[in-house]
Order: sequence, then structure tokens, then C-alpha cells
Amino acid sequence: IKKQQQDVLGFLEANKIEFEEKDIAANEENRKWMRENVPEDSRPASGNPLPPRLFNDSRYLGDYEAFFEARENNAVYAFLGLTAPPGSKVSVHVSHHSL
Repeated sequence: IKKQQQDVLGFLEANKIEFEEKDIAANEENRKWMRENVPEDSRPASGNPLPPRLFNDSRYLGDYEAFFEARENNAVYAFLGLTAPPGSKVSVHVSHHSL
């Protein structure tokens, strides 16, 4: 999980995409927010969704595998729901778990 989180955050930082991290380990509100905003069909059969999960505001974008696939296809901006050119201000939430 830690490596995946660093991979996502590193990409966002390198491309100057503004983001907000939501730590679900230390904050019950963030855990609750993530559970409520990950769609039913994207949740594991049992237990809670594992981070990292990406959101644009409260719109669920996907998990690490979806992010990785978008990056491999040079489609990260579309995946993130962004039409703005690199360098402009955007808001992406990354739910993560502090280890």
C-alpha cells in the first residue's frame, strides 16, 4: 500500500496537480467519508476498501490499478476528470493509510 501511495502522490507532485490527502488511519471522519464515497461495485466483498483511492471532490475515480492503467495509457488527466492544462489548479483527494 505504501509504495502505491507514494507512486500516486509522486506523479501528482511531479505534474503539479494539487491534491489533498485524507488519512483514513488517524481520522474516523475520513474513513467514514471514503466508505460512503466508494461506490458499492468498487468495494471488496468483505471489509473496507483499501487505499489508495482517488476522488475528484467526492466523485470516485478509482483505485491504484485504475490509476496505473490510465498512466500507462497517457490518460491520467481524463482519469482524474481534468480538462485543465498541467500547472493549473485542480483538486484531487487521495485517501491513504499512514503506516
